[in-house]
Amino acid sequence: MRLVVLGDPVEHSLSPAIHQAAFQAEGIAGSYTARRVDAAGLEQAFDEIRRGDLDGANVTMPHKHLAAELCDVLAPEAARTGAVNTLVRVGSSIVGHNTDVAGVTTAWWWASLPTDGPVLVLGAGGAAAAALVALEQRALTLSARSQRRAAALLELIGVAAGVVAWGEAVHGAVVVNATPVGMHGEPADAEVVAGASGWFEMAYGSGSTPAVTACRDRGIPVSEGPDMLLAQALEAFRLWTGRSPDAATLRAAMMAAASHRRENAKPAHA
Repeated sequence: MRLVVLGDPVEHSLSPAIHQAAFQAEGIAGSYTARRVDAAGLEQAFDEIRRGDLDGANVTMPHKHLAAELCDVLAPEAARTGAVNTLVRVGSSIVGHNTDVAGVTTAWWWASLPTDGPVLVLGAGGAAAAALVALEQRALTLSARSQRRAAALLELIGVAAGVVAWGEAVHGAVVVNATPVGMHGEPADAEVVAGASGWFEMAYGSGSTPAVTACRDRGIPVSEGPDMLLAQALEAFRLWTGRSPDAATLRAAMMAAASHRRENAKPAHA
């Protein structure tokens, strides 16, 4: 079985470590690699899937919306969010799924985040759409740098939510960071962090984001980006293979790969 993750950038991805561990755990002969692609490269990968040269793929930033346009069929959650992160070949057709929706629900449960009370979602892209759909039964507020984009997203996915200005806190809310802020050490808005009852990171970098660290220091429950990555990967692997590997085994492989990457990134001592 041949699988690939497609994005730009994609070199940082921990998905290959997760899925190679899943293949091994389930006794499946397979490979999962990372491929940096532009729009033309994404279209080429679709052709490879249709020919059977690839059995499926994950799609990450910035191609999730284009992937939705290129699919032959969209699963309900993908059609609703307008974003696809998992490609599954069914006969000669490619079905697009959005496993981020299930990933939010699973990672939320793993972290024991509050299941009542308000939620503040930061961002107006595909990740924010997935979070809003996953949490639509909650009291939701959306915040983005462009309030126009925030309103357009809510109209697209049909979720009821308030909209507040970027940087405005919703006190007592679990904050879902569906933006890249923090991946490279950037701090989140101090007021937003101070008002949070929990923090859910959807992206991941080389370590904990400043917002996650600040919340932990205050005893506030958090879910980090790797949790989300693992949760959505489990759903993607199930769609491709019908198998559900042990999450702890895959988490260990993911964390080992992340640790190895951090060690290799350290400057050599004189």
